[in-house]
Amino acid sequence: MDPRLSGFPKRFSVAVLMERSPVVNNRWINHQWTAVAVTVDAQQPEYERLRQIVHREQGIIRELHRGFEIRLQEDECESYYHNLVSKDPRCYVIATRDAAEVPLPGLVTLSFDEAHAYMEGEAELFAVEVAPELYRWTEAFVLANYVPQKRRKRKRTDWTGEGVGKA
Repeated sequence: MDPRLSGFPKRFSVAVLMERSPVVNNRWINHQWTAVAVTVDAQQPEYERLRQIVHREQGIIRELHRGFEIRLQEDECESYYHNLVSKDPRCYVIATRDAAEVPLPGLVTLSFDEAHAYMEGEAELFAVEVAPELYRWTEAFVLANYVPQKRRKRKRTDWTGEGVGKA
């Protein structure tokens, strides 16, 4: 293990805070769901996900979804790097809708590439601000494991055959 990562855990337990809020002046929908935050969770992830209402006031409902874990992968370092150096680094919550059309988080990631792949598979994607602890952890991981590759200009292949046999 890289010495720069010795003070950082190998994985983080996280919880997702989802919010249902009323929509005004829309004849097709009366509420919308958004992910408000991804927070570090002191409780270790369990095999069963926990969902509890933590706030209810004037049509706004906030639900805390616990039991998620983020593990960083070395082959995703480039995606983490580009996320961290972007204007607004994001943590991505991938969700699917249940029978009542409530989005249920299924995965939390810091890799845009992974999140985008799920989105192309018709999962719903929510992007939230990265918690400071997760940012520092990911930054240390990237510094320890990522070496940007120098871009090389590709040599074009002569498909016309005009260059064949010329000396």
